[in-house]
Amino acid sequence: MHWRWNREASHSDNQKISYIYESDTPKLRLTWEWQARSAHGPIEHQIRLENLGVQEIWLPLIDSIRMDWQCASSVPLEQLSIEKGSGSPSDQGTRQVQVKDDYRWEGFSSTYDHHESTGAREFIPAFLLERTDGQQSGWYVGIEFSGRTHLTLGRAGESLRSVVGLNPNPGPFKTRLKPGESFESPTIFLGGAIGGIDAAGNVLRRWVRDVLTNPADWQNPSYPTLVNNSWGSGMAIDEKLALRMLADSAELKFEMFHLDAGWFRGVGDWYPDPQKFPHGLAPLADEAHRLGLKFGLWCDWSQAALDTEPGALNVRDPEVSNWAVADTPPGWKPEDFKGQTIDLGVPEAQAWAQAEVNRLVRDYHLDMLEHDGYLVAQGCARKNHPHAPPDPENTLISKAASSFWVDSSNSTDVSYHAVRAYYSIYSNLRQNHPGLLLEICNDGGRMVDFGSVAHGDYFSITDAYDPVSNRRAFFDASHLLPPAMLEDYVEKWPVPRIENFRYMLRSGMMGWLTIMMDTTAWAAAQHEAARTEFELYKTQLRPFIRDADLYHISPRPDGVHWDAMEYFDPSRQAGVVFAFRGSIENQSEQTFTLKGISPAKEYQLHFQDQSSPDVKITGRDLLEKGLTVSLLLPNSSELIFFKEVAP
Repeated sequence: MHWRWNREASHSDNQKISYIYESDTPKLRLTWEWQARSAHGPIEHQIRLENLGVQEIWLPLIDSIRMDWQCASSVPLEQLSIEKGSGSPSDQGTRQVQVKDDYRWEGFSSTYDHHESTGAREFIPAFLLERTDGQQSGWYVGIEFSGRTHLTLGRAGESLRSVVGLNPNPGPFKTRLKPGESFESPTIFLGGAIGGIDAAGNVLRRWVRDVLTNPADWQNPSYPTLVNNSWGSGMAIDEKLALRMLADSAELKFEMFHLDAGWFRGVGDWYPDPQKFPHGLAPLADEAHRLGLKFGLWCDWSQAALDTEPGALNVRDPEVSNWAVADTPPGWKPEDFKGQTIDLGVPEAQAWAQAEVNRLVRDYHLDMLEHDGYLVAQGCARKNHPHAPPDPENTLISKAASSFWVDSSNSTDVSYHAVRAYYSIYSNLRQNHPGLLLEICNDGGRMVDFGSVAHGDYFSITDAYDPVSNRRAFFDASHLLPPAMLEDYVEKWPVPRIENFRYMLRSGMMGWLTIMMDTTAWAAAQHEAARTEFELYKTQLRPFIRDADLYHISPRPDGVHWDAMEYFDPSRQAGVVFAFRGSIENQSEQTFTLKGISPAKEYQLHFQDQSSPDVKITGRDLLEKGLTVSLLLPNSSELIFFKEVAP
């Protein structure tokens, strides 16, 4: 091929560079683009290839970016990478590794994360590389795509090499480009950093909020929203129980009631079970609205099963069967809320899904729609879909619970098309229903990435709901993503004393808080404590979660030792520390060194539970000597609010 630069079609200014290249045989146009969509944070890069001819062509893998940096071999370097909290956070989660000569690393991301069977964890698709001497300068890179992607880093002598883009394995990758169609490499962002991990994170999180997320979220003073979720009653939920939980949600001053799984006729049959909900869901949503609550709904809308009622997605229907990523054998049965995934990259399947999610929102009067399960196909055994056909010599179809997974040379291409279809469905849904919230669950934190940031409003970051798992998942993901988007589900946990009850609640209160218990079963003292904590969350904590800088001022939580997180808002010169005591009996006191504040200022400290008297202390002392917290009971907590005061 011979590429010719089209000077007249190319463009550059202070915010954007677009270089256009053209080829006559085959007739293609390539756009090589960089842009800065914000005055701060990283810049973005994408490659777009258009087929201007009349013939179908096939493309090999196009990396989003390849980098080769020169760096003296004597410079000490460290890489930060963050595991997804999918299923349950691992023992490590946040990985900080010295990058020495001959260092080799590869991180993967997809919408599945099968680490339970493979043993290999997936990563939130980004990493930070920094010098560990002097000012801790460095750079970071990430991918704005939810499909099968990878990032690599290697060091050899004075060379630092990195490749970022679609996952090339199993390969060889190829994708079809019909006349008039375009291929777009996943957009990457690349930025510089100085001052350490938290300093880089505060810049990146602000950029993510300003550039990628839904602007309406930050215009809503009730974002992140306080939610009561029906899964505290599991699949037993019905109209009577839901109405009781709704009434208690209003009494406790929740802001949304979230109806979780158990409401539908069957998997793929997303209509209310007439035995459980004889009046349907719309009256339930209307009652929530009457009580001043939003109404949200769980759905696994890309799953097909066996129901034959009108409107059901039935895998025995020949058309639906062809949409599914693999055949289901005779005798196959779905799980309670999972079936077989359909390939959204098929135009007819995408059209069905588009109509279905719009129907759900419209007919059930929804304010929020959650998607769960494995929404986006990771591989497909079909030869007649828009993606590349599988290689019969390199295809593995395996069964995991009710679903059949396909892994073949075409898996990344399947994922590429399905993710783009998913993005289109949700963009259309937002356009049709302004103000609708979209929760990305995907089996508990398996789809936490920067592409999802741009198409949803918040994430479930783990499928384990105990206090330590919640704090671990938050500790990890909050290095890269806005805390207001990071949802912890708080589930029933042993709370012999009210201090343990507050500890349980507060372990989920650092980001988006969702309670997943039957609150009508709480004792009177717990009810009263929860009412106080929820009001505190909405009035005092939420402004910090939305707008403040975040600092990881302790090691990652382990449930045994103390841990803490600090929010500090420079514009208000105020902040809060979440402090948690572990399970060790003789560790009643711990000191945490704060960050971000001014050493020349004086700060007033207020201990919410009065574990210590309020006191004034200089910023220098907080930065050097630290903040000392004393708690009498293991598995207890304290919130320490601080603000600058006149000398």
